[in-house]
Amino acid sequence: MASDSLVKHISNYRVSSVLNRDVTSLGKQNLFDGSVETCWNSEQGTPQHILVEFAQPVYLRELHVQFQGGFAGSKTRLIDVDCKRDICPLFFEDNNALQTAKLPAAKQNVARRRIKLQFVSSTDFYGRIIVYSLDFRGSVAGEGTANGETARLKLAEGGETAEPHVTEGTADSQPTGDGKHDADDDSPAPVIVII
Repeated sequence: MASDSLVKHISNYRVSSVLNRDVTSLGKQNLFDGSVETCWNSEQGTPQHILVEFAQPVYLRELHVQFQGGFAGSKTRLIDVDCKRDICPLFFEDNNALQTAKLPAAKQNVARRRIKLQFVSSTDFYGRIIVYSLDFRGSVAGEGTANGETARLKLAEGGETAEPHVTEGTADSQPTGDGKHDADDDSPAPVIVII
């Protein structure tokens, strides 16, 4: 499966803290700006975290992170916020290099919407984390499931599989709230709705 950047699909994100509350110079916006000159710098203390919400569920394959050496996450957890479960532990080196953390294969096939990167401990004595760049790689859930294809989605909680809820309609139709649609044509295509 292709692993594209999922940054453009992020609808909201938060961080646990910003050093000296200097959100202009050291804030969360620097995580995804593509510049190696800017960074997010946390306040001291552990744990620290980055919480990311995607506009729609995604299949996460890997993370790309660049820390400031001496301020890296030494013990890190990746958490599915919606089901309140750990996805997997992540291990990073204490250096300035762009690092890649791949999720275990079994964890890559679960659609997730909100994830938390929690830095349980830091290589900094005071617990500060400095991140110059962050990228989530994977694919958007539901892409390639139009025109009658059936998608089986693995639910994050319990790892069970279930048929997605299918509502008849087209991508241009507007739901009326009663299970029907307002389509302009007589040949509706199924639309996958993830509940």
